[in-house]
Amino acid sequence: MEFTTDIFAQYDKKWALLTAGSQENFNTMTISWGGLGTLWNKPVATVYVRTSRYTHDYMESNDYFTVSFYPEDYKNTLGILGSRSGRDMDKIHESGLTSKQLDNSVTFEEAELTLVCKKLIRQPLDVEKMPENVAEQFYSKDAPHDMYIGEVVAIL
Repeated sequence: MEFTTDIFAQYDKKWALLTAGSQENFNTMTISWGGLGTLWNKPVATVYVRTSRYTHDYMESNDYFTVSFYPEDYKNTLGILGSRSGRDMDKIHESGLTSKQLDNSVTFEEAELTLVCKKLIRQPLDVEKMPENVAEQFYSKDAPHDMYIGEVVAIL
């Protein structure tokens, strides 16, 4: 497995879709926070999901998730997927993306890169232990994030 990229820009500048579930029942959301690295001698991807997000339920009930990246011309599509909830509408149909079943999760035909991840750990972020200005800026009006770290088991 080989993955060459500007590791600091991959999530922040390219954005990504975080997807969990099966072809019959999945949800996806746009993410721009995350990381890539190693933990416990394994290649890992880290993602953050607010506990209030619909995708959080899918992350909790599935052992695998995908992080998929898209060409620049999909930025508007990813914006739609990040601003609307799958609780309220069929986001995938609305987005025009084509879902693709994998062995343990789902990605999209339009993705230029997909990381298939096996969930290793979920860790709630403790707002009380954050710098006060960070807690105020990101958590004064919204639910906290859970951090998920997954072993990258395939790169497609």
